Amino acid sequence: MIEIVAYRSAWPEEFQRISALLSRNLGAAAERIDHIGSTSVPGLCAKDVIDIQLTVTALEPGIAQRLSALGFKRYADIQGDHVPPGCDGPAENWAKYFFTQPDGERRINLHVREAGRPNQRYALLFRDHLRAHPATAAAYGELKRRLAAGLADEDCYPDVKDPAVDLIYFAAEAWAAQTAWSIES
Repeated sequence: MIEIVAYRSAWPEEFQRISALLSRNLGAAAERIDHIGSTSVPGLCAKDVIDIQLTVTALEPGIAQRLSALGFKRYADIQGDHVPPGCDGPAENWAKYFFTQPDGERRINLHVREAGRPNQRYALLFRDHLRAHPATAAAYGELKRRLAAGLADEDCYPDVKDPAVDLIYFAAEAWAAQTAWSIES
């Protein structure tokens, strides 16, 4: 069963601890390490799982090997992200490596994405839009609560949630164009 919990003020600190570990061990291979997903949005309810985006120059086997050597568990069957409607281009635009935490550690989802790809931008823009629009974040939180309570099969949660996330993403793109948002913001 999926459990959605109220925002926890400890989430940013927990992200910082994991980010520091990644930074120490990956050095320059980590172009960016960002706290993404619902736990990165103050006040937003979420699953108690810290989402982290590790941005790399290229999805090379060496980065996956280094993360595995640190104990992170790779899900090799997850090779890419959901592609929003109307987003054309090659499949590699949405490629990623996906890892979870080492045994005995705090639950995380580690998304490894290439710099400059649409899926790298998507995660950051989505986060920043929700941070700037608390009412949208609250509505999204309510959607997640209702999905978690109403779905009989928790494996369907992302499939049902993705179209709603896309709607927020499309609004975020319009907001980004109006505000001159950039990935470096």
